[in-house]
Amino acid sequence: MENKLYVGNLPYSATEDDLKAHFSKAGTVTSVALIKDRATGGAKGFGFVEMSSAEEAEKAISMLHGQDFMGRTITVNV
Repeated sequence: MENKLYVGNLPYSATEDDLKAHFSKAGTVTSVALIKDRATGGAKGFGFVEMSSAEEAEKAISMLHGQDFMGRTITVNV
């Protein structure tokens, strides 16, 4: 399994720091990338979180997929 996770249905107000803090509950976060619209610079509502190991990525999926994050139910998968 990969360590890089797709995170969807994010609130547009979420920051990379918010995501890092949320995913840190499952283990060590090595990188966070929020995808932004080139024209507006606003968030597109999804991003990628890389965990330090496959085990932590698996744990993040089981802990956080379908859970509330800043008022929205997020999708977390490989």
